[in-house]
Amino acid sequence: MKCFVLAAGYATRLYPLTENFPKPLLPVAGRTILDRALDGLEMDVVVISNHRFLSHFEAWARGKNVTVLDDGSTDNAHRLGAVRDIEFALTKTGASDDVLVIAGDNLLTFPLSNFVSYAREKGTSCVMCHEEHDLKKLQKTAVITVREDGLITSYEEKPMAPRGHLAVPPFYYYRAEDVRRIPEALAEGCGYDAPGSFAAWLSGKTAMHAWTMPGPRYDIGDIASYTEARRLFGESI
Repeated sequence: MKCFVLAAGYATRLYPLTENFPKPLLPVAGRTILDRALDGLEMDVVVISNHRFLSHFEAWARGKNVTVLDDGSTDNAHRLGAVRDIEFALTKTGASDDVLVIAGDNLLTFPLSNFVSYAREKGTSCVMCHEEHDLKKLQKTAVITVREDGLITSYEEKPMAPRGHLAVPPFYYYRAEDVRRIPEALAEGCGYDAPGSFAAWLSGKTAMHAWTMPGPRYDIGDIASYTEARRLFGESI
């Protein structure tokens, strides 16, 4: 099994910190955001970078069980988009088994290995979810409804009028046979920029389950959220 790390974005809202440096490698209390996300994962890791930040990821990956891929993009206006980056990584690596896909810019307070165990137990592609009752935040993320057993019953990407209050962060477990349907999804008009677009499309084609996160996760989106995350993780600001 492989873990694909989506790290080809340009993080323009964090300028000037990320104008010439990738957001996933920013430090938080002495460790990078990405190192914290990968804690406890025992699998091959593939980082999808843009061309501009490739050398930074290659330097970080030295001595690690990590492959770094260059998706060729050089600026925010011409990025491939998250779904196309997953497709690119599948083609470059020839991966033939299940895939864990994660965003490289989110801080977690729990191990992803528990999510992987849940997905293997269910035997379906899975997403993570957490309760969110702020309407504005729900309108900026993917929102699902589920049965008591975790089976997803509806999946909306950035809905103006959400059906539920379970938000889906960018962490996905895809069965091998499911992730290879990306070309089919794109041909049917699936969005390619937001990572959740493919999961939303897939949920309408096959059974998927959702794992409730056991602790908070912090999305590093701008200077304020980065500063707050550093403070929460015990760093003196």
